[in-house]
Amino acid sequence: MVGAVLGIVGMSAIAGILVTAMVTPALAVTGIAANNSIGMFENLPSYIKPDALAEKTNIYATQSDGTPILLASVFEQNREEVGWDQISQFVKDAVVATEDPRFYTHGGVDIASTLRAAAGNALETSASGASTISMQYVRNIQVQKAEAIQDEAQRQAAYEEATKTTLDRKLKEMKLAIGLEKEYSKDDILLGYLNIAPFGGRVYGIQSAAQYYYGVNASDLTLAQAASLVAIVNAPNDLRIDVPAEEGTNIADNQARRDKDVLPAMLKEHKITQQQYDEAIATPVTPNIVQPSTGCQTANAIAAGFFCDYVTHIVKNDPTFGADEDTRWTNFKTGGYQIYTTLDVDLQNAAMSAMNTYVPKTYDFDLGSSLVTVQPGTGRVLAMVQNKDFSDDPEVTATNLGASAVNYSTDFEYGGSTGFQVGSTYKIFTLAEWLKTGHSLNDIINGNAGTLNLSQFKDSCTGGNGGTYSVKNDGGSNPGNVTVRTATANSVNLAFLRMAQKLDQCEIRKTAEAFGVHRADGNPLGENPADVLGTNEIAPLTMAAAFAAVANDGIYCTPVAIDKILDSSGNELPVPSSTCTEAVAPNVAATMIVALGDVINSGTATLSNPRDGIPHFGKTGTTDSEKDTWFVGASTELATAVWVGNVVGTVSIRNTSIAGNSGGNLRHYIWKQYMTDADGKYGGTDFPAPDSTLLNGVRVQIPNIEGMSLDAARAALTAAGFDFDDGGTIDSTAAAGTVDSSSPSGTATRGSTITVYTSNGELRTVPNLVGLSPDAARKAIAAAGIDSGQVTFSGPTDGNAKVTGSSPSAGEPIRYGPDRLRVTTKAG
Repeated sequence: MVGAVLGIVGMSAIAGILVTAMVTPALAVTGIAANNSIGMFENLPSYIKPDALAEKTNIYATQSDGTPILLASVFEQNREEVGWDQISQFVKDAVVATEDPRFYTHGGVDIASTLRAAAGNALETSASGASTISMQYVRNIQVQKAEAIQDEAQRQAAYEEATKTTLDRKLKEMKLAIGLEKEYSKDDILLGYLNIAPFGGRVYGIQSAAQYYYGVNASDLTLAQAASLVAIVNAPNDLRIDVPAEEGTNIADNQARRDKDVLPAMLKEHKITQQQYDEAIATPVTPNIVQPSTGCQTANAIAAGFFCDYVTHIVKNDPTFGADEDTRWTNFKTGGYQIYTTLDVDLQNAAMSAMNTYVPKTYDFDLGSSLVTVQPGTGRVLAMVQNKDFSDDPEVTATNLGASAVNYSTDFEYGGSTGFQVGSTYKIFTLAEWLKTGHSLNDIINGNAGTLNLSQFKDSCTGGNGGTYSVKNDGGSNPGNVTVRTATANSVNLAFLRMAQKLDQCEIRKTAEAFGVHRADGNPLGENPADVLGTNEIAPLTMAAAFAAVANDGIYCTPVAIDKILDSSGNELPVPSSTCTEAVAPNVAATMIVALGDVINSGTATLSNPRDGIPHFGKTGTTDSEKDTWFVGASTELATAVWVGNVVGTVSIRNTSIAGNSGGNLRHYIWKQYMTDADGKYGGTDFPAPDSTLLNGVRVQIPNIEGMSLDAARAALTAAGFDFDDGGTIDSTAAAGTVDSSSPSGTATRGSTITVYTSNGELRTVPNLVGLSPDAARKAIAAAGIDSGQVTFSGPTDGNAKVTGSSPSAGEPIRYGPDRLRVTTKAG
C-alpha cells in the first residue's frame, strides 16, 4: 500500500511539473517558481544534440565506362540516411497516427497522454507509456551515443542508463524532448526519428528497412508496406518480418499490429480513405527480403573479395582514419563512408579469367597463386586476384579448400600472409646496385658453378660472414664468362653472386628498400649472399610496386588502393596518398630495362611475352625445390606480379602437371593472357634510351699475360682495372705454371672479370715430320719433348724411307705420356 501511495505521488509530481513547464514555460525557464519539483526539473539537462548516425560504409570499384560499382558494404547498423522527400508520405502519416497523434501540436511532451500514463502507472514503481515521437527520438539518440562508446563496460552502462524504465529516466527524457522541440522543427524531428529508429536485427532507419524487407526505396513504399514497417517499431525484434513462419509468429504478429493498430489509427486521423484502408487490410504481409551487401564476401561476385579485404585492412592500419585500430574500425563500420577504390573492373575480370584458366582453386597439394597490378607513377593498385574465393568465415574455410581468408598478395598486417620467397626476381636489386656503382651491362662475369668464399662478400652493416657457399645454376649450367646483360637474360645465379662480391651486401639491401621492398612478415630484409638469389619472403604487391618503379624512371611510389572517400554528408575526407621517391637515377632504370627486356624477349621469360607491339620487361624467379615460381614484369603503364607456388609444403611446381600444363609455365601463361588484355586497354610506349656508358662500359685493352706467372698476371690485370679470376690449370704447351690464356682476351670493359688459365705443361706440339727419314723424325720428336715410347711408325724404317704424315698432324698438340703419335712412312 505504501508503494502504491509513493507511485501516485511520484507520477503526480511529474504531471505537475509538466503542466507548469508547458503552460507557463517562462516561469519554468527563469526558475521563479518556488515549487521544489519545478526546481528539480530545471536542474536536468535541457538539450541533446543528435550525433551523426551510424551508417553503413560502401566500397566501390570503377567500371569500364568510369562509373562506380559496389563491391561491398560494411556496417554495424545497416542504415542509409535519407531526406524528407525520400520517404513515402504513408510512412510519415503512419508513424504520427500510431505513435503520437498530437505530434504537431504538443511541445515535445503530450500532457494528456502523460496524465493518463501517470494514472495507469500509479500502482507501479516504474514509469512507462506516454512517449511522444520526440521522446522516443531522444531515447534513440541516447542509445546511439551509448553504442558509439569504445569501452565495453562504459558502453553497456550507458546503454542501460538510456533504456532503463524508471521515473528519473522518463523525467530526463521529457525535459530533453522539450529542449529538442525548441531547437528543431517538427519535420526535422520526425525525419531524424525515421532515420534512427531500429527495425529489427541490424536494420536501422526507414530506407534500409524498406530495402531489406521489401526490396524498394523508402519513397516507393505502398500503404500496406509502410504500415507493416511502422508496426515493427513498437517491438523491433518481435515484429520483424524476416523470420520464417516455421521459426516464429513474427509475420502474423506484425500483420495483426498493422491491421489492429496502425491502419485503424491512420483512418481515424483521416490520413487515408476508407477505400485505401480496405485495400491495405486485404493485402497480406508478404516480405521480399533482400540481403544487404555486407562484408567482403559479397565482392566475390566480381572476384574482388581479397582486394576489398585489403581496403578494410588499410582502414584499420592507417592513422588517417583514427588514432588507434579500434577507433579506425568503428569509424569505418559506422561512418557512412563512400570509398572509391583504385580497382579497375576490366583488369580485375581479365586477371580472374587468366587465373581461372590455368590455376584451379584446389589441387592435390596446397596450391596457391596470386596476380597483382600496380600503375607506375601513381602506385594505384588496379587488379588483385588469387586462386581462392574470399571468406573470413572459419566454418567455410575449414570445409572448403577453395576458400580462404588469407590474402596471398599482401603483407601479414594487410591480409594474413607471410609472403613467399621471390627467387631470382630479387636479382634486379643487385643489377640496380651494379649500375649505380658505375659498372655496365657489358661487363664480363664468370657464371660457372662453384664454391664461394663468404669472407669475400663485403657488408658494411654487419661486417660480413665467414665460411663457404656452394652454389649451382638453375639446370646445372656452366656458361663460363658472360656479360651481365646475358647473365640477366638467362638468370645465371653464379654471375649475380660474383657481381655481389664486387659490391656491398648492405647497399644491395638498401637499394631493395629504396624500391619499397620489405619482408611480408615485418622482419628486416636479410642481406646474406644467399639473399641475392631471393630467399626473403615478400608479398606479390611489393614486387609489383618495385617493378613499377623501374618502369617509372626509377621513381618508387607506395601502393594505394583508395582514390577518394566521402563522408555521410558528402564531404571529401583525406585518404592515404602515394609517396613517390627516387629509388635509382633515371639512367640506371633505363639501362636496367635493357637487360630485363632481354629476359622476356629472348631469355627465361619468352613464354610470358604477349608480342602485341607493346614493349615489356621483367624477371623470372624460381626458388629451391621449385616451391615458388614467379614472373614480374611491366610496360610503361602497368606492372604485374604473378606468383604460383606452395601455400604450405614443398611440392616442385616445375615438375608437376597442373590442369594439363607444366606447372613451371603457369606463371607465364597467366601473365601473357592477362597482359594481352590489359595492354589492349592501357597500351604502352617505348622505354627511355639507356645510358650508353652503363650499357657498353669503357672498353680497354687486356694486357698480354701469356707466359707470365699467375701472380704477375694478377698484378698486370689489376693494374689495368680488371678483376682477376683464377680459372685453374689446363692442358697446355706452355711451361707448367705459366699463363696459357685468358677469357676474354683482346679488349673488355674496365671492371670485367678476366679468367686466367695456367698451363699444366702436359701438351707438346707435334713437329712437321713429312719428308724426313725415320732417324731424322725421331730426333725431331725428341726435340719437341715427346717421349719416344709414345711414337709408333707405320711403314718401312730403313735408310731410304721417308715420312709421309703423322697423327696428330704437324702443329697439333699431344699430351705427354699417354697420347700416341703415329708416324707414316714409305720407301724412298
